[in-house]
Amino acid sequence: MVSDPSFCFAPDPGERRINEKTRVNRQIRISPVRVISPDSEQLGILPIERALEIAEELGLDLVEVAPLARPPVCRIMDYGKFKYEEQRQARDARKKQHHVQLKEVKMRPAIEDHDFEFKVRHARKFLEEGNKVKLTMMFRGRQMAHPEFGRQVLDRVFQELQDMSKVEAHPMLEGRSMIMVLAPLAKPQAAPAPRGDKGTDEAAAPAPAAPAPARPAPPAASQQPSS
Repeated sequence: MVSDPSFCFAPDPGERRINEKTRVNRQIRISPVRVISPDSEQLGILPIERALEIAEELGLDLVEVAPLARPPVCRIMDYGKFKYEEQRQARDARKKQHHVQLKEVKMRPAIEDHDFEFKVRHARKFLEEGNKVKLTMMFRGRQMAHPEFGRQVLDRVFQELQDMSKVEAHPMLEGRSMIMVLAPLAKPQAAPAPRGDKGTDEAAAPAPAAPAPARPAPPAASQQPSS
């Protein structure tokens, strides 16, 4: 095994991702190539045939990971397993992504208290899920003569939800409807707990208890003079 101490290869963050256009095994036509072992050990610059022999002896694939380098860099790996892990990570990333949607809640100016609370609960649920809420106040007949009544209802909705939302679009009359859009507030990030310094910890530690006073020694027995 040939080592090349003059070159230290590390994956470049800007290096292209391995995809369907990546050359593998006999698809690699350029020789020589710089070879990286499965353990990221430098095998040096080798003829392409020798690099393929090493990969075949290990039961793995030779994958061109940096075709623009001179010479190109190839890594010995299990290409099928790598593609599976790459696809699984992409699926997991897509699952974690949240696409903000615009949810609509419709109501009328003469809405009853029970229906009002029901609509507010729905809007709160949408905001908790990270979605925006489009509040649509629908007027009919003579209600168009007093759009301020619908505006008052929309203001009540925002008062109920102002702890978790902000007004993205203020109420605007569009035909026979008045529209207001609420957006969820950004969730605050938890601040790291402050680390106390050594001096503070020592100062906060209780002082050691004072030693108990020594007990006085008993008086010596008096001796009688001998006759």
